Amino acid sequence: MAANQANYPRSRPNLITTSLSLSLCLSLLMETMNLWDNLVEEALVKLENLKLLRSLRPIHLPNDRQSKPIENEAQSSSIYDHEEAGKDVFQVYDEMQQWDRSSVEVQIAEETFQRWVCDIPSTGDEAVCRDKLTGNESESCPQQFKKLLLFSGNDYLGLSSHPTIGKAAAKAALELGMGPRGSALICGYTNYHRLLETCLADLKMKEDCLLCPTGFAANMALMVALGNIGALLTAGRTPLEEETIAIFSDSLNHASIIDGIRLAERQKSVELFIYRHCDMSHLNALLLKCKTKRKVVVTDGLFSMDGDFAPMIELVKLRRKHQFLLVVDDAHGTFVCGKNGGGVAEEFNCEGDVDICIGTLSKAAGCHGGFIACSKRWKKLVQSRGRSFIFSTAMPVPIAAAAHAAVIVAKKETWRRREIWKRVQDFHALTGIPITSPIISLIVGSEEKALQSSRHLLKSGFHVTAIRPPTVPPNSCRLRVTLTAVHTMDDLKKLTTALSQCIDFQDIGIQNSSGYARL
Repeated sequence: MAANQANYPRSRPNLITTSLSLSLCLSLLMETMNLWDNLVEEALVKLENLKLLRSLRPIHLPNDRQSKPIENEAQSSSIYDHEEAGKDVFQVYDEMQQWDRSSVEVQIAEETFQRWVCDIPSTGDEAVCRDKLTGNESESCPQQFKKLLLFSGNDYLGLSSHPTIGKAAAKAALELGMGPRGSALICGYTNYHRLLETCLADLKMKEDCLLCPTGFAANMALMVALGNIGALLTAGRTPLEEETIAIFSDSLNHASIIDGIRLAERQKSVELFIYRHCDMSHLNALLLKCKTKRKVVVTDGLFSMDGDFAPMIELVKLRRKHQFLLVVDDAHGTFVCGKNGGGVAEEFNCEGDVDICIGTLSKAAGCHGGFIACSKRWKKLVQSRGRSFIFSTAMPVPIAAAAHAAVIVAKKETWRRREIWKRVQDFHALTGIPITSPIISLIVGSEEKALQSSRHLLKSGFHVTAIRPPTVPPNSCRLRVTLTAVHTMDDLKKLTTALSQCIDFQDIGIQNSSGYARL
């Protein structure tokens, strides 16, 4: 195994100093930060003059237990108490518990199973048992179920079934209701939302944080806000070449980044450059050709479909050379990577070089929602111009309470990160397939081959869906296997046995396209 440790991001490479002297490098970095600070400040002044600067004003939700008594008070009071926020009032555990397995052990109705096996389209109606005579939903109709082991989710740490997180949500719902009452800028932003933002800013080592309804909305909001800078400062006229904002995007970035950039382009002040996936030579060439100083590079930290990491060390070197703003979508790395769960930037020891970090609470946190960790300036801009934030209802209070508990639990239960990376090593040892993360992309080619493989695994007791266009390009259909902290070595042995019946592990090698398995 020692020879394979270089494949894992846990071994952090040291940052290689550039040919520039340290003092000059720091000076250039400060110049870049000043450039963007000044641009954002100018945009904020413009918004203020136009009376378009938006404000977040938390509504304090009193914890009045006299008016809303809770059953089983003794059990729930130690889980979440806003007045004691920040103190150690969350129950955490130092090893896997029985309830953890419910995040990977699932069941589906027999009818659903049969439709899946036969590839019959479904709208989910079979999940509801109906009376054959009336067609109405029936409570007495017996259902047969198939038990499956889930290897296709994003609940990397198994936190979706954690009682501390569930109790935090239940307690907030019983005491305070479901509420958000409206969008964040109207009346949906509360002290619970602010507490979660502060916790996430600390996790990402950023000055502040803005909660969004989803990770998709977070990326959309930031990209649109970027486009707004140029539009605001040119006041409706066609921007000069040096006034445009150049966005450099990895070719395999998430759809939310792509859609956000498309909206930003409509403001006529953004120029888009797409560089080949993780190809730093291509990115460097594009950066050299670009004349504007207003450069932004945006990339996934851990790519959701391919399971590889952005070359963070090389990106940092290019950032220091070209002085661009670095934006990282760390949806799949947050809580999974880094000693404290800070994500890909923490894993590669370059948190200070990532200017803005996008994240989600719907994956390793086991909850729901998205966020943008950034400076206070950027937060003001996005909350004032990010349409997907402005025009969306705020996160429900119980979800904010649960997500806050999830951040605390994820940081404290460090065994979960250790276990998920052990599973990565176990899968490599069992198959010989070179992988670098819990996301394993087994490319099989055609849709039919992908569906055939998925059905084979289904019959073997595994929930692994086939990934097809438009999620991935044609003829690159795949099985996307995801590992979690609550999978066991026995689970992996059973899975790899089933996989070996449709994939020849001996033919898999580094020289294969991107190192992926092929059917």
